[in-house]
Amino acid sequence: MKRAFSLILSVCMLAALLTGCGGKQTETPSAPAEAPAAQSSAAETPAPAAGAAANRLEEILARGYVTIATEPYFAPYEFIDPSKQGDEQYVGADVEFMKLIAEKLGVELKIVPLDFTTVQASVAEGKYDLAVSALAYTADRAENMNLSDSYFIPRDDDSGYGFVVRADLADTVKTVADLSDKVVAVQQGSLQQFLWETYGGPCKEVKYASSTNDVFLMVSEGKADAAVTAFSFANNYINANANCGLVLADYAFDVEDKYLGEVVAMKKGEDELLAKINEIIAEMAASEVFYEWYDQYSQYAASLGL
Repeated sequence: MKRAFSLILSVCMLAALLTGCGGKQTETPSAPAEAPAAQSSAAETPAPAAGAAANRLEEILARGYVTIATEPYFAPYEFIDPSKQGDEQYVGADVEFMKLIAEKLGVELKIVPLDFTTVQASVAEGKYDLAVSALAYTADRAENMNLSDSYFIPRDDDSGYGFVVRADLADTVKTVADLSDKVVAVQQGSLQQFLWETYGGPCKEVKYASSTNDVFLMVSEGKADAAVTAFSFANNYINANANCGLVLADYAFDVEDKYLGEVVAMKKGEDELLAKINEIIAEMAASEVFYEWYDQYSQYAASLGL
């Protein structure tokens, strides 16, 4: 019995020892997995956190691709061609600019489609490298992100901000005061919201939407009476949608020139990346190629009814 008991005890101790070793192996952290291959824009691939790279520009060059966030519902800057797939479906003057940025950096382009508010928040947090989405300068954006020099300022007939209204209201909306008993629609997080809150007056109600297209639909469908808009976008939209029943009101906000151009945004403090983007912008501005893209994609968007 003693021998049997000793044998059983020895087996139990051996089993316990083996189990203990197994437990230690499962608790030991495994080596970091190899970074996954770059995904398509649909997966909203985030920019990896900075590692050995000293700054975001070095990181982009080391990883071999740049992530650019955009809201693809603002023709002719960025919009979707439903006949195409993947990144090819995203087209527009801004998209051509994104391709130029990637080319000048010598890396692959990863487009990240998001709603407009998320575009700004995600780039401010550093989740993505850049935002190219017809962004205008505002003091809040400049405080929270690095903003580039303007890469495009619409021509005089397209420059500025005002209101889109239904045709039957065209003669009654000529000043901000004329909206005191009306519903005003604005895109949330946009310069248009800033303009209304800064220069607008009292109104019956303010309604918000995530895209300018939705804002225009509110007015067209009678859910709002006026929409704050950039003249450039409004002119393209009205020309492409002859039956939308919308017209530009005879009014323009009196704004400083710094609000009229489009800028690239990136995380605050990424000064090396900012300097490189400004270098690319200066080179592009000398050729005025963006104006060619703007005209080209205005016609393209009109053919899609955008």
